[in-house]
Parts: sequence; C-alpha cells; structure tokens
Amino acid sequence: MDVDHLAYYVILSVVMVLLSYQYLKWKKFCCLIESAARGMNPLPILGNALEVNYGGADYRVDLMLAVPRDMGYSMSRLWIGPFPVMMIFNANDAEIVLNSSKHIEKASEYKFLHSWLGTGLLTSGGTKWHGRRKLLTGAFHFKILEDYISIFDEQSEILISKIDEHVNSGKAFDMFPYITRCALDIICESAMGKTVKAQENYDSPYVKAVYAMSNIFMDRGTKPWLRPNLFYRFSSVYRKEKKCLEILHGFTNSVIQERKRIFNNTQRKRRLAFLDLLLQASDNGKILSDKDIREEVDTFMFEGHDTTSAAISWSLWLIGLHPKIQERVHSELDSIFDKTDPRPLTMDDLSKMKFLECCIKEALRLYPSVPFIGRELKEDLVIGGKTVPSGVTLLIMIMVIQRDPKFFSDPDSFKPDRFLSGEARNPFAFVPFSAGPRNCIGQRFAMMEEKVVLSSILRRFRVESVNNLSRMTFHAELILRSKNGIKVKLYGR
Repeated sequence: MDVDHLAYYVILSVVMVLLSYQYLKWKKFCCLIESAARGMNPLPILGNALEVNYGGADYRVDLMLAVPRDMGYSMSRLWIGPFPVMMIFNANDAEIVLNSSKHIEKASEYKFLHSWLGTGLLTSGGTKWHGRRKLLTGAFHFKILEDYISIFDEQSEILISKIDEHVNSGKAFDMFPYITRCALDIICESAMGKTVKAQENYDSPYVKAVYAMSNIFMDRGTKPWLRPNLFYRFSSVYRKEKKCLEILHGFTNSVIQERKRIFNNTQRKRRLAFLDLLLQASDNGKILSDKDIREEVDTFMFEGHDTTSAAISWSLWLIGLHPKIQERVHSELDSIFDKTDPRPLTMDDLSKMKFLECCIKEALRLYPSVPFIGRELKEDLVIGGKTVPSGVTLLIMIMVIQRDPKFFSDPDSFKPDRFLSGEARNPFAFVPFSAGPRNCIGQRFAMMEEKVVLSSILRRFRVESVNNLSRMTFHAELILRSKNGIKVKLYGR
C-alpha cells in the first residue's frame, strides 16, 4: 500500500469515527428528550412543524390549551424540524427555570428578532443582559414613572374623543385599533419624548410594521425551512422584513438624533423621556453607543405598546361581558372621582383602584399579553425528575400555567375577587410579566398605563361586549390577540 492510499484510509477512518460519534451523541440527545416528556409523533425531517402550523395561530391556541389537560399538566415535547421544543405547563416546573440565575438565556428563536431589536434587554443574555438590566433599572424608578401619568391621562382623553362617535349608537365596533393607537402615542411620548399622533393617523406605517415583524417572527419559529439564513434570504418573507426594518429603524434613528440635539442644548426639562435617561447614561457614547440606545428604545417601543394594548383590550372585553363586575368597577371609580370635576388623574387615584387592578390581573391571568416565553438550556437541567438536555428550547406556557385547576378554582372563569382573597398563593402560578431575574422591568409602568386608560373609559361609559367566549377566536403570536377584534357597544353613564 503506497502513502497516498494510506492517507486516504486514515482520513476515511477519521471521518467515519467522527460521524459515528456525532450519531451516537444525537441519538443520546433524542433519547433524553423522549424520556423527559411525551408528545405528538413527529414526521421524518419536518417533525411536528405541519401540525403546529395547520390552521394558523388560532390553532396553536387550541393546541396550547388542550394538550396539557390531556397530559395532566406534565411537560410535552415538539420537534420543529430537527429542533426540539419542551413545553412547560405547571408552576412548579416553571419555577425551576424562571427562578434560576443560571438559565437566563433566551430561546434561540429570539435571534429572529435581532435584525429589529438587536441584543437589547429582551433578547440579550449573559454579561450584556446583566449590565443592561442594572443600567436600566433606574429608568423605572417610582418618581420617574409618576411623571408619565400626565402623558397617560392626556392620550386617554384623546382616545375618549375618538370613540365618542360610537357612544349610544347601539352599533358594535372594534375597540382594539383605537386602544392600540392610544398605546402607541403613549409609548412614543414616554419613550422618546415625541408626539407621533397615531390617534390622528388611522393608517400608521409604524403599527403595520410592528404587526408584520411579529408575524415574521412566528413564521420563522414554526417553519423549519425559514430558519436557516441561507434559505430565508431568498424568501419573500425576508424582503418583507427589509421593508419593515426601513420603517422601524428609520423612525427610531431620526428621533434619537433629534432628541440628542434637544438634550444637549437644554439645561432643564419638564420631564425626561426614557430616551433622555439613556442619553444621560450613555456618557457621550462611552457607555452606550447610538446603536445600543436604539436597541433599548426599539425594545421598549415594542414591549411597551403592543403588550399594554392587548392587556387593556382583553380587560375591557371581559368587564363588558360581566355586568355585575362592571357595576362594581363603576362604583369604585365614582367613589374616587367627582363627575362634576374632570380633574387630571394622580398617583393617589391609581392606588385607590383596588378592584379595577384585580380585574386587570384576572384578565392577564386568562389572556396574558405574552402567552409563552422561551429559554434555551446551555446545560442539562432536571425538571420534574426528568433530565432535559442542553440545547433544548423551553417554552414556559404562561396561558396554560395560569389556568391550572390546582391553583385556581373554576380556572376558565373571570373572577377578579380571587386576587382579593389571595387565591394565587404560588407566585409562579401567575406570571403575566414573567418572574425571577428576567421578570418584566416595565411591569409597574404597564399596570399604571392600563389603569389610567381603562378608568378613563369606564368613568364615562358602560361597555357591552358583543362577542362572547364561544365566538371569540384567539390568535397567538408574540402577543395574544383576537382574530375577530374586540367588538363592543358603548353607552354614556
């Protein structure tokens, strides 16, 4: 045997050994997953991708609610092509993940948001996340949030003027787009100190781009053929994303430059926007670059308007379905506000809205704005006595966890009083803002905004929801929405 043949056989042997090693490693990985949890039988190559995508996002909600009850709220697994996903359905298992300071890495699917949000607070991990979290915590101090109440109040008054044409008409209309535009105006002014007047512009390109990017994220997460960048860049979805990013980043970049000029030339300001606080912290680019600032502003814009508009809409719909509960909300608001004195809201007013807050929490329990969150395991983790291997995506199924009958009596019913009685004693059974180290940094901001907008509507109007639960079709993407809108009738009080 000559040297060339010997080299050939050595190389072939090394390749075979490496392939055998990878095969055995993959087989062990698959066995650990299959022994950790049951799930739907996967197809070769595609896994469960067709089942997850069948029927669209509303089908995913049905799947999300039906599977855990059939399985006694134990974990379940899915394969999206060759990518394993483990769904967690109960509070005790969720606590192991959410309360860990080690397993804080967002699921790999979140990288599909990097083109839009970069690696800001929502999508980053490790050292960068720890640093950003520490830096941004001060921006949500109680005294800073108090300054935003006037923005909430002013924009809520504009909302009232926009829906006034529907009052006492006896005709149903979709409340969701009105609330979305109000929330967008609130977050633009709070985050960037800029008034975009989305409530005056009913066809906002920014809102359309946000919705489109949410759809793109879900498509890439559930369709394995769109995951690899090599294939994705040849798709029509990629071309759509590029157009959306031009709108989203173009708007944010222009506002940052404008605000920098104002910030550098103004000694005193009536109130600071979130962007101003970032500019203060940036130390002229030494700590945060313009790109870093854009990451956080885009993240705050996305998380701070889409999630709150969903929470407000679901709360209003549920209150409108339950007249007796609505009467109690009206009584509480009447005890706080004098109908003959239309004064601005105060922080003290918000603290007195105890029952309204319970209604918001109960709406968030049943219909959380974010129905699930994802983490990627960087090392093996024992959950429920089973070893889940490193590399698996964990989905914390918030909408399911918060309907577990072990923690909530009559879990599918709207009962705000359960938050007065302290029924949810396990803190990980109610996690609409996540929990643990990566809980939502803006949850106090969100609750304040939701109280202001809802109280502004309910002080003036009686709400009658048109679509009951049997007629409602849910659409689970990044945000939980109603496919057929939030249809209501309004009557003056």
